[in-house]
Amino acid sequence: MPHLHFDCYSGISGDMVLGALVDAGLPFRNLVHGLKGLPVKGYVLQSKQVVRSGVHATKVDVVIRHGRSAPLALRRIQRIIATSRMPAQVKAQGLEVFRRLAKAEGSAHRVSPAAVRFHEVGVVDSLVDVIGGLLGCHLLGVDRVTSSSVNLGSGITDSRHGLLPVPGPAVAALSRGLPVYSAGPPRELTTPTGIALLSVLVDEYGPLPLMRPTAVGYGAGAADTNGWPNALRVFIGETLSGTRGTTERIVQIETNLDDLNPQAYETVMDRLFAAGAVDVTLTPVVMKRGRPGIVLAALAPPGKADSVSAVMLAETTALGVRLQEMSRHVLARRIVSLPLRGGHVKVKVATLDRGRTKAAPEYQDCKRIAQQTGRPVQEIMQEAMEAFHRTGTSKKAKGKSKN
Repeated sequence: MPHLHFDCYSGISGDMVLGALVDAGLPFRNLVHGLKGLPVKGYVLQSKQVVRSGVHATKVDVVIRHGRSAPLALRRIQRIIATSRMPAQVKAQGLEVFRRLAKAEGSAHRVSPAAVRFHEVGVVDSLVDVIGGLLGCHLLGVDRVTSSSVNLGSGITDSRHGLLPVPGPAVAALSRGLPVYSAGPPRELTTPTGIALLSVLVDEYGPLPLMRPTAVGYGAGAADTNGWPNALRVFIGETLSGTRGTTERIVQIETNLDDLNPQAYETVMDRLFAAGAVDVTLTPVVMKRGRPGIVLAALAPPGKADSVSAVMLAETTALGVRLQEMSRHVLARRIVSLPLRGGHVKVKVATLDRGRTKAAPEYQDCKRIAQQTGRPVQEIMQEAMEAFHRTGTSKKAKGKSKN
């Protein structure tokens, strides 16, 4: 089952994703045929070979002939995707991509997501880019997606709203929680559609993981900057792990507490997570002189260990913390967003050996719907799992699917 790795050394955009997948072996005619299931007209998909500073790449363009010119609201885009003849997983992922785009645009322009009109990402071209990228992964049978850190670019860009710093407000909002950096020519390298696609597709970020590549593809960006290979690179191949997991370095930060008001623990944990912790635990212990105490422990990536340590020292009575770097083995996982009565619920899907999977709905999503509807949270969680199995996502995870 293929593993896809995005190498975003020159950022990412929707058309770069399409070009890279085609360059890596996705039959262009299959992509064109599959996109006929999307109920939008007035465009032609074109593919050509180009060179970007010595790198041979495929450039895929959505050429608009006629049709929609006015921006569309999120609700209209959702209807277009929902009524399309796309696979269930592609629909669910597409809806989530545009939900995140609307949220980011709304945050940037201080309006609600429902009031957003997609000026910066366009209309038909963004729909084709997003659904085409998701459909391409589906057609290639991708069941795991990883990515490098994302180069956002730098400098100033000209937009409908005037001159803006790179990254623009929407990309900056969508980059929250992702590993990003700035390098290369002073221009925008990552677009809202590109980073929104990554945020939905990718299981984990980091260097190229252990894998056996069977194909490498390059998707050209629109700009041909002298001395800079403006292309997205993808590796497609086999994950070299018996349990389809990966081993990574993690730092454990912990301290002993016996004089902190227990009411403060909730805030401490929230701020540790905000600082970059991936897990936080409280363990009761018996300390010196028989006093009851708590071991507060957090796990964080090496790059976040200092910020997590600083929060632990600032928010508790501790005078010091212990740090221990260790390895941990984690299963490949993906997030599937499913529509339920009252909202969307994300389901985390982990891949075991021989294609087996296990899944669990995100509790906070279920809790939010339960609070809004008055229904039991356990009922929401059960409904989410039933929807997960009903869409066939679990079966696709064993064969031809991804996050």
